[in-house]
Amino acid sequence: MENKFVVTPKDTTKKEEKSIVMTLRLNRNLQEEFDKLSKRSGRTRNELMCMALQYALDNLEFTPEIKNEKEPN
Repeated sequence: MENKFVVTPKDTTKKEEKSIVMTLRLNRNLQEEFDKLSKRSGRTRNELMCMALQYALDNLEFTPEIKNEKEPN
C-alpha cells in the first residue's frame, strides 16, 4: 500500500472547524511520536491525531467476516 499519511506545516490563515471533546487512552510511545511530529509541523497534537483518524477512515477496508488464522483457507 503506497498511500502515505502526509503532514504539511500548518496554514495559520485557515479557520478551524467546530469540534467536540473526547477522551482517548493511548500508548505513551504513540503520544511521544505525535509530540515530535507536532514540534516539526507546527500543528497541535490534537490536530495531527484528528488528521490521522480521518486518514484511517478514508483508507479503511472493513471485512465483516472474522477469519480464524488456524483454519486452512
